[in-house]
Amino acid sequence: MNAPVNLEHLVANVDHRHLDHLEEEAIFILREVAAAFERPGLLFSSGKDSCVVLRLAEKAFKQRVSGNEFKGKLPFPLVHVDTGHNFPEVIEFRDRRVAEMGERLVVGHLEDSIKKGTIRLAHPLESRNGHQTVTLLETIEEHRFDVLIGGARRDEEKARAKERIFSHRDSFGQWQPKEQRPELWNLFNTRIRPGEHFRAFPISNWTELDVWLYIQRENIPLPQLYYAHERQVIRRKGLLVPLTEVTPPEAGETVETATVRFRTVGDMTCTCPVESDAASAADIVAETLTVTVSERGATRMDDRTSDASMERRKKEGYF
Repeated sequence: MNAPVNLEHLVANVDHRHLDHLEEEAIFILREVAAAFERPGLLFSSGKDSCVVLRLAEKAFKQRVSGNEFKGKLPFPLVHVDTGHNFPEVIEFRDRRVAEMGERLVVGHLEDSIKKGTIRLAHPLESRNGHQTVTLLETIEEHRFDVLIGGARRDEEKARAKERIFSHRDSFGQWQPKEQRPELWNLFNTRIRPGEHFRAFPISNWTELDVWLYIQRENIPLPQLYYAHERQVIRRKGLLVPLTEVTPPEAGETVETATVRFRTVGDMTCTCPVESDAASAADIVAETLTVTVSERGATRMDDRTSDASMERRKKEGYF
């Protein structure tokens, strides 16, 4: 039998020095984006990764006054695609954080796409996560963004592991895996034709553990969903489905109250929490040291359909 894991020993021996290198690389990428493109935008879902990228952007373009206080404005707006099925706590955090920072927020509403007829739902409770692509591309066209900065990481999922830091999208917003551009020696080809755009991912080389170590070090605010709390859930297909108005119990299912936290935050119809008592970033660091399944694999119903589901959606223009 394997010896039990000593979490205190693991946490005490985590080397934090690599965070400085990751931070430096991410800030370099953010400044490259600002220099190379005319109309950037930063995707801000209020998820942990986008909160980390937002802090990196503050460090890249603002003057730090003290602690978490920065002076100045970002050279681009924050952008969010609101499915209408987001967790209320996340939307409240988004609006409060943007107001605190005094930044501009551009919101693409999936409901507007439904009204225009560019999105058609099979039924009212259908997951809207996959439909975000349409609203995202409409938002890019409306505001003429030529690059969107995102918080995707290569360790999340197989398709994202294939993607470059500067990800070219064609005039249809599509990602073509076989037409990615070389990124040798941190030299980036950012040329685009009319109608094309890029996605840029400054934390591509980070892991989930790196993100939490950085959140702990920088004391980055997050929605409380990321920390342990009591929530009504339904056990379904090996996942804990949160009880909401768009995820009601099915026939024969039992609703129970459990102490949970979210490892990732997305549409309520496809994002599930995990059982956890981790109430702080330090607790989550300790917990993350022992996990063997990525946060998407452990908590996203939409990524369990097939190994190719994310790659298919990215080819259509997804984040």
